[in-house]
Amino acid sequence: MNSGSGAQGPAIQLDDVHLKLTSAAGEVNILRGIDLVVERGETIGVIGPSGSGKTSLLLVIAGLERPTSGTICAAGVDIVALDEDGLALFRRDHVGIVFQDFHLVPTMTALENVALPLEFADHDDAFTRARVQLERVGLGPRLTHYPGQLSGGEQQRVALARAFVTEPTILLADEPTGNLDGETGNYIMEILFDLHARRGTTLILVTHQTELADRCRRRLRLADGRIADDTGAAAGG
Repeated sequence: MNSGSGAQGPAIQLDDVHLKLTSAAGEVNILRGIDLVVERGETIGVIGPSGSGKTSLLLVIAGLERPTSGTICAAGVDIVALDEDGLALFRRDHVGIVFQDFHLVPTMTALENVALPLEFADHDDAFTRARVQLERVGLGPRLTHYPGQLSGGEQQRVALARAFVTEPTILLADEPTGNLDGETGNYIMEILFDLHARRGTTLILVTHQTELADRCRRRLRLADGRIADDTGAAAGG
C-alpha cells in the first residue's frame, strides 16, 4: 500500500484485518479477516447484530484500535505503520468521527467545541470556521451555550459540525441517531447526508436501522466479525 498524500487510489482499503482483544474470559476474536475497498466519495451503511464488529470496524479505520494483523490504508496513509502521534495527526487531517454519545467537552461552549480540532491544527481562523459550520447545522443562535444547555439533537448537531469543520476526506458515524427520538434522528440524518453531498466526503455509517443503511449507495452486513453481505442499496447516497 502506498503511504503518500492519498491523491490516488481508494479512500479506504482493508486487507485481511483481524482484531483480537483480551477479556476476563480470555481472547475474543472481534474482526476475523476483513477485506474491504471503499472508493472516494462512497457512502456505506454498516448493519449487523450487536457484537458483530461494526463499531470495531470504525475504530480500526480511525486508528483508535490497532488491528492484531492485516493492513489498512486510509486517505493514502498506511495507518498500521503509524505511532500514536502519527495516528493523531492522521485523524486530525483526514477523519471526522461522530459517536452516539456526542463526546463534547462539557466545560466548553458549542463554538469552542467545534473550534477545538482547528486549534489543535493551529488554524488562525478556527473560531470563524467553527461559527460557519454551526450556522450550517442551524445552531447560529446557540454558539455560546454549553452542552448541558443543549438538547440531545442540538448536541449531536454540534458533534456533526465538529466532525466536518476540518473538511475531512473520511467521515465515520457510529449510531449517530441512537440516543435521539425518531423525528430528531431523521433531522440529524438529513444534515449528515447534506454535509456529505457538499464535500463529497467518504461516509461510513454504522446503524441498527436498515432504512438508514439503505440511504447509502452500498450496504455491508457484518456477522461474527466478518462481512456477510456487501450490496448496493436502492437509493444513492
